[in-house]
Amino acid sequence: MADTSTGNVLSANCPSRAALEVVGSKWALLIVPLLARQPLRNNELLRQVGGISQKMMTQTLRELERHGLVQRTDHQTVPPHVDYQLTELGRSLSEALVVVDRWAERHYPAVASARMAFDRRR
Repeated sequence: MADTSTGNVLSANCPSRAALEVVGSKWALLIVPLLARQPLRNNELLRQVGGISQKMMTQTLRELERHGLVQRTDHQTVPPHVDYQLTELGRSLSEALVVVDRWAERHYPAVASARMAFDRRR
């Protein structure tokens, strides 16, 4: 009998697909590795992640928090001071995502070239 405790993302009925959907989002792929460096405030994240809107940043941080990957800390000060840091679960994910980010940075020319060649054939 197969061990199902680790899940099977290839199965349509496996709850691991929901986890894959969260961590596979474009913004999570960028935010999680940033938070692996240090806790950051919302505005610091906005400055570092080019192209993300405040609304999308808030939604992504809430989803990451909801799934136990990010911890939000409200320091109860005036003016408000809230920061975000990875949980232990989030730190384990960041190790994998940093590798994906570095891969994209190294191989984007080859990916762009393949895309252009494919588009020319179409």
